[in-house]
Amino acid sequence: MRLVEINTEDRRQVRQFLDLPFRVYANIPQWVPPLQIEARRMLDSKCNPYFRHSQAAFWLAYNEQDQAIGRLAVLDNRNYNRFNNEKTAFFYLFECIDDTQTALALFDAGIGWARSRGLERIVGPKGFTALDGIGLLVEGFQHRPAFGLPYNPSYYPTLIEKAGYEPSGELLSGYLGATVRFPEQIYQIAERVKNRRGLHVAHFENRRGLRVIVSQLKDLYNNSLGGTSGNTPLTDDEAKALADQMLWFANPRLIKIVMKGEQPVGFLFAYPDISAGLQRTGGHLFPFGWLSLLLELRRTRWVNINGAGMTEGFRGLGGTAVLFSEMAKSLMEGGFLHADIVQIGIENDRMLRELRDLGIQFYKKHRLYQKNITL
Repeated sequence: MRLVEINTEDRRQVRQFLDLPFRVYANIPQWVPPLQIEARRMLDSKCNPYFRHSQAAFWLAYNEQDQAIGRLAVLDNRNYNRFNNEKTAFFYLFECIDDTQTALALFDAGIGWARSRGLERIVGPKGFTALDGIGLLVEGFQHRPAFGLPYNPSYYPTLIEKAGYEPSGELLSGYLGATVRFPEQIYQIAERVKNRRGLHVAHFENRRGLRVIVSQLKDLYNNSLGGTSGNTPLTDDEAKALADQMLWFANPRLIKIVMKGEQPVGFLFAYPDISAGLQRTGGHLFPFGWLSLLLELRRTRWVNINGAGMTEGFRGLGGTAVLFSEMAKSLMEGGFLHADIVQIGIENDRMLRELRDLGIQFYKKHRLYQKNITL
C-alpha cells in the first residue's frame, strides 16, 4: 500500500479521488452519489471560495495493483478557528475499504499535515460549507440518506475508533409523514407571536426573488450564530456559491424567511429530495442526467428540511412555534408525503422533545469524532 498527497490540478488523480466511492458502495443500494459537477468544484481551488481564506490537503491510498483503496481530506479552516478561538482541523471525504492499515495510514498523514500547521485537535467528518452534512452515520443504515447527507458503510466507525478518535457529538434526523397533524395550538401561537412582535413570513414565487436577498440571507445566517459555537460565518463569496448550488434544485416556495419589517430575523430552508434521481444518473448531469433530475424535482414526494434558525433576540418567546408552523405548511403546500428533518444536535434537547411531541420519529443518527493531536 502506498499513500499519495494528490495534486488537485492533476485530472487523473482528481478523477481517482472522486471515483473511489463508486467502488466502495458498489453493492450498497442505499448510497446516493454526489452531484459530480459539485464534487469536482469542491476540490478546485479556483472555484471553491473556501480556498480564498483557508487550505486543505487530500490523500489517496493505493494497493499493489495501483488501485485506489482509500481517501481523506483534512481542512485548516482559518475562519472557523478565528470565530471559535480554536486550533482545530477537520477531516472530511473519508472513504476506505475495510482495512485498518489503510485507514491508519490516511489518518496519520492527515494528522501530520494538521500538526505542521500548528493545529491541536482534529474533528470530523466536517466539510467546507454550512450545506455539507456532518458526522458519520451510526444508526439508520437501512434508509436512503437525504440529499447531501452523509452515508457510509457500517464498518467506518470501527476504523475511525481504531485510529484513536473518540465521539464528540451526535446529530439526529427525523421523519415526518403527511399523516402527522400538528396541533392547532401551534398555528394559533405562531399567529399570536407574529402579530405581537410585528413578524411576517416572506414567501417566494421564483428564484429571482430569492437571489435578490442572498446578501441578507448571509447576514441572517451569520447573525443566527450569535451565542453558539462550532459554526463558521459565511463570506460573501461563500454565500453566493451556496446560493448558486442551492437555487438550481430549490423550490422557492419552500424557502421561508421570517421578517421584522424589512429585516430578516429567521429562516426555514426546505427543498425537494432528488436522491432517487442521483442514484439513477450516478450523479452526472450530462448527457441526459439533467433531464432525469429535473423530472425528479417535479415528481418526488420527499422534502428535506435542512436548516432553521432565529437571530439571537428572537429565539424562544414563540419563535419556535413560527418555524414549526412553517415546517408543516411546507409539507402540506408542496403536496409532499414524506419529510426528512435533518441533523439536529442531541444537545438541543428542548427542540428534540418538542418535535417528538409533534409525532416526528428520529430514525437516523450521525456522530462526530475528535482526537487531540498535540505532541
